[in-house]
Amino acid sequence: MAGVEAAPAPREPTSDFLAAERTFLAWIRTGLSLMGFGFVVARFGLYVQELGLAIPNLAVRSSGRSFPIGVLLIALGVIVNVGSAWNHVRLMRASRRGGAAVDRTSTLGVVVASVLAGLGVAMMIALSLS
Repeated sequence: MAGVEAAPAPREPTSDFLAAERTFLAWIRTGLSLMGFGFVVARFGLYVQELGLAIPNLAVRSSGRSFPIGVLLIALGVIVNVGSAWNHVRLMRASRRGGAAVDRTSTLGVVVASVLAGLGVAMMIALSLS
């Protein structure tokens, strides 16, 4: 039919876009926090060693576990940032196509929560044994 134009694809409401942006930024903050905390944990063993050298009567010793735990937290922060960026791009593409933007649970959130819970249990066990 002449003169009939196809209807434009429905656009995503601005509030949905802004909510996706806020979620993305929250994940970025989480990743940065994990990396910062990992750096502190990794350097804590060095601090304990220096404290033992500075005060000879103080009976402190580093178990050497803080460095690998810190590196694990830093790596987890990097994974969170990369995963959140990938998920955000996927979400924006799906919303532009008009498809279902939220079609599954947040795998990244479940993985991060599980790894942090496991790491917390491992640290509790390590602290109780030392």
